[in-house]
Amino acid sequence: MSNFKILLAEDDSNLGTLLRTHLAAKKYETILCVNGRVALEVFAKETIDLCILDIMMPEMDGLTLANEIRLVNNKIPIIFLTAKNQKDDVLEGFRSGADDYITKPFSMEELLYRIEAILRRSSGSPSVGKKEESYIIGEYTFNPLKQILIYKENLSKLTTKESELLELLCRHGNEILERNFALKTIWTHDNYFNARSMDVYITRLRKYLRNDPSVKILNIHGKGYKLIS
Repeated sequence: MSNFKILLAEDDSNLGTLLRTHLAAKKYETILCVNGRVALEVFAKETIDLCILDIMMPEMDGLTLANEIRLVNNKIPIIFLTAKNQKDDVLEGFRSGADDYITKPFSMEELLYRIEAILRRSSGSPSVGKKEESYIIGEYTFNPLKQILIYKENLSKLTTKESELLELLCRHGNEILERNFALKTIWTHDNYFNARSMDVYITRLRKYLRNDPSVKILNIHGKGYKLIS
């Protein structure tokens, strides 16, 4: 299934061993390092395809390690493992170029999904349309590749469908995004149940964007939606 090599920096030996075992079962060659300094030494010697870094580690924390790795290779995908109370660290991590983060505790299925999605993007697998690096929406910055929305010092991690829908709205900024087009693009079929699902996602996006009153997602009766900012 995979010839990818992963660098895993995790000081919790039980969690690290568990993750390495699960990743090996999916044919990912995984090198486990117990602290950031050892991980940096390994990165300098090995050909790595993706890094998974715990933020809190002895010797060298994950943020410092990520910055050091970026000096060697500024394209290498990086996923942070973080505790729920480390949101500020996550924001700093994204600014330093991290690709994703996952909050402990997490399921292996979720981690594998994030890994596969990032490796698909970084290996140049085909996707529908070219994604912009970022969009400015009023006082927000939206990065569809990393699926994050930043407002001042606050960061929101969007789901895949939230991100895809917001990106479509951005691409049609101040123009009408036709409802059927959005349904067929994201949900494949424009049936009743998918239409109701999209309404739920529009409501979620409005909540994310409510801090800037100049940003609105308007209902255009009988046609679709319009993002104004």
